[in-house]
Amino acid sequence: MQGQSQQQAYDRGITIFSPDGRLYQVEYAREAVKRGTASVGIRAADGVVLAADKRARSPLMEPESVEKLHKADDHVGIASAGHVADARQLIDFARRQAQINRLRYGEAMGIETLTKTITDHIQQYTQVGGARPFGVALVVGGIENGEPRLFETDPSGTPYEWKALSIGSDRSDLREFLEAEYDEGLTTDEALGLALDALGQTNEDGLTPDGVGVATITVEDETFTQPSNEELEAILAERDLLAEPDDEEDAEDGDATDADDATEE
Repeated sequence: MQGQSQQQAYDRGITIFSPDGRLYQVEYAREAVKRGTASVGIRAADGVVLAADKRARSPLMEPESVEKLHKADDHVGIASAGHVADARQLIDFARRQAQINRLRYGEAMGIETLTKTITDHIQQYTQVGGARPFGVALVVGGIENGEPRLFETDPSGTPYEWKALSIGSDRSDLREFLEAEYDEGLTTDEALGLALDALGQTNEDGLTPDGVGVATITVEDETFTQPSNEELEAILAERDLLAEPDDEEDAEDGDATDADDATEE
């Protein structure tokens, strides 16, 4: 009982370390990320692929209103998992920083520099009283000096660079799948297929074009691009991932997407 009361005392303040060196509010923010639907990032030899599970919780919801993939700049894309409102604040911050860099220096902002600018902003909310950490993780991918780069931001404000990663629900299972299937020589098209295969691992009923988001940025054109629903449907059908009509209806009726709150995606 004494240990529980001590934890309750230390987790009330974001600026207070527990005796064992933990910031409980940061750990709770990581739990909020785990409740969000999955997003995947894969670095290919010639580009970067971002994919996200964006199934709607109700057939009455417009699929376009589920925000999981974002264009931060022409050469940068961001996928999120966790609280949508927190993600939007960080996406807007990233866009402002990218535009400021273009206006000030006349060139595109580096992916690593942008990621570390975002994580510096996130870290401030783990060290200032009267605020809470951001309950969201981001996958930041793009092209820097002709090379694909892929990063993750953590609620603690720590950046990590990856070859392939997943954030959100079922992260461990998806990471194991990616570790087994990933190859550094993948093309962007092959990486796109691998990302959809990964999301399919946790969607037994299959995927739908409206229920999944995909974006690519290639070294060739350095442009954030999203396939149309028709193109995505053809890819899903080719990989045997397309949900049957009955399965799609059942999924819409009973989907909880591992997130009980409408503010989590």
